[in-house]
Amino acid sequence: MKQAAALELLGVLEERQETAEHGWVLDVDGVPREGVLKAAASGLVELAERDERAELSARVGRPVRWAVRLTGQGRDLLLYARSQPAAGGPASPGPEYRLVELMPSQMDVLRVFTGLADRLHVPPAPGLDVRVRAAVPDRVSGRWRLYLTEEQMASVTYGLWLQKMAGSAAEANRFSRDHGIAHTSAT
Repeated sequence: MKQAAALELLGVLEERQETAEHGWVLDVDGVPREGVLKAAASGLVELAERDERAELSARVGRPVRWAVRLTGQGRDLLLYARSQPAAGGPASPGPEYRLVELMPSQMDVLRVFTGLADRLHVPPAPGLDVRVRAAVPDRVSGRWRLYLTEEQMASVTYGLWLQKMAGSAAEANRFSRDHGIAHTSAT
């Protein structure tokens, strides 16, 4: 089963399961059985056992050939897939965005920085976390490509400055050389 088709199927199952009084998606709910069986083989959904189908049959007043519901893994997959940003950010970023190419060590710093957002006194600029997650690796140059606003770039310099003060200046120095911007601490 293709990934997009599997995610679409799981989304449909989740929607129908939430509206079902009994918590199961039944064979008459318009879901293709083949897709359900493939999802079950992957552990993404659970098929009702014979006893459960008998109870469902009595409830709905007709024979239920199969019934299915999402497993914890299926729900986790949906949550994870939905939290992924669109690859590469905006298709055609506006003039307020600037292409920034970062070394893997710089991206590591930004991931830590954006991950600490709610605990920092000076949090990352709005949307920087989304841009960091949407960064795309360039296999030729070995750098991560992302589009940032000037405010986000200034925020990057702060995150790199934190890394510099914590022990490694290489990432901040490279960013300053490559992009002509550096953080200066307030005195």
